[in-house]
Amino acid sequence: MGIHLPKPIEIYFASENLHDPAALDTCFAADATVRDERQTIEGLAAIKAWRIETGKKYSHTIEPLAISERDGKVIVTGRVSGNFPGSPINLDHAFELRGDRIVSLTIG
Repeated sequence: MGIHLPKPIEIYFASENLHDPAALDTCFAADATVRDERQTIEGLAAIKAWRIETGKKYSHTIEPLAISERDGKVIVTGRVSGNFPGSPINLDHAFELRGDRIVSLTIG
């Protein structure tokens, strides 16, 4: 049995697994930020470029395992499998939502 994810988060994980950065237009706010691998990516265009780059670099997929809420954020623990040392690993994805859009994502 899978976990129930809010729609924008569901779209995000589907886009990751399908390697479809175009879908990010439907789940991220235009002014969203992503924090991953000690860098901050700001704005939808930069997030899409980051997504393309990481997809090519790691050829990864993510399986959401658990969901919780903490400090106003939705935390999804996901098993990330791909072309990197230690694969697979479990990483927390901390999402901040505004309406039906992701405004902030921190991966770590």
